[in-house]
Amino acid sequence: MKLAIVILNYNGKELLQKFLPSLIEFSGNNEIIVADNSSTDDSIAFLRSSYPTLRIILMNENTGYAGGYNNALKQVEADVYCLINSDIEVTANWINPVIETMLNDDKIGACQPKILSYNNKAFFEHAGAAGGFIDMLGYPFCRGRIINTVEPDDGQYNDVSKIFWATGACLFVRAQLFHQINGFDKDFFAHMEEIDLCWRIQKSGYTVNYIPKSVVYHVGGATLSKSNPRKTYFNFRNNILMLHKNLGFFSMLLVMFIRHFLDLIAALKFFAEGHRNDSKMIFKAYAWFYGNISSRIKLRRQTRKGFAKSKVTGVLYKSLVISYYLLGRSKFSHFKSDSFSK
Repeated sequence: MKLAIVILNYNGKELLQKFLPSLIEFSGNNEIIVADNSSTDDSIAFLRSSYPTLRIILMNENTGYAGGYNNALKQVEADVYCLINSDIEVTANWINPVIETMLNDDKIGACQPKILSYNNKAFFEHAGAAGGFIDMLGYPFCRGRIINTVEPDDGQYNDVSKIFWATGACLFVRAQLFHQINGFDKDFFAHMEEIDLCWRIQKSGYTVNYIPKSVVYHVGGATLSKSNPRKTYFNFRNNILMLHKNLGFFSMLLVMFIRHFLDLIAALKFFAEGHRNDSKMIFKAYAWFYGNISSRIKLRRQTRKGFAKSKVTGVLYKSLVISYYLLGRSKFSHFKSDSFSK
C-alpha cells in the first residue's frame, strides 16, 4: 500500500523548520510532499536549500485548506494520502498502526491517530483529540474534548473505534475514495471540510476510524487563532453548508430552523460581551449562504445522488449545548453509548 504524506503550506517556514525534521525521521521511505498554497514568505527558498530532494507542488493562488488539497492531490499518485498540518510533531511508529488497520479492512475509508497537545503533552488537543462526533444539531465535538473542556490522556480512549469524523490536522484517507466523492468542498476554504468529507465517506458505505496506537502532537491554531473573527465566520458558515448538503430533506429543514435561532442567540451573546466583530461574522456567514443558495442547492442534489443508504456512526441523539451548559456533561464518558448512532 503506497502512502503519500502531504503537507499543505502557507507562509509556514518557521513551522516547517521546527516540525519537518521529525516527520522525515519517523516516516521511513514513504514519500513526503509539500504543497505550497502560494506562500509569500521564503518557505520555498528554505525547502529548496535545506531539503533539495523533497518534492514541492507549487500553486498559483491560496485556495485554503479545501481547495489547496484538492488541487495538490490531483498530482499525487498513492493508495492512501496522509494530509498533515505543518504544526504536527509525529512520533516513532505513527504510520504502521494506521496502515495495518486499513490493510486489514478495505471498508475503512479514513483514519486519524490520537491527537495530543504539543504544548501540554499530557492532554488531548482541541482539534481531533480521540476522534470526532457531532450532535443532533450538527455541533462537532471529540472524545477527549467537549466544547471548551479538554481531558488529560489517561488511557481512557485507547480503543480502536469507529468515529463520525477524523481531524484534518492528520487525516489518512484512501486516495481512490477521496477522488470518487470529489474531495473537499472548495466553498469551505478552511474549517469543517474534513467533517463534511467524512460524512460523505460514511454515506458512501465506508467507515471512519480512530487508531490510538498512532500518536502525534498538534500545536493548533497556527493558521487562524481562536480569537480571530474569520474563524468564527468559517465555523458558522461551514457548519450550515455541511448540514444543508448532507442531511435528509425533512431533517435538514428542522435542524436548519433550530440552528438559525441558536446562531442568532450566539450572535447576540457575542455582541453583548463586546465581541462585535464575531457577532458580525455570524450574520456575514448567513449572508454568504443565502447569497449562494442556488449553487448550494445544486451541489446538495449532486452530492446526495448515488449515495448508498448507509447509516452513519457517531451522531449524538442529544443536544450538546444543553448537555454541556445545563447538565454539566463535560466529558465523553458522561454520555451513554446508546445515545449515539451505530
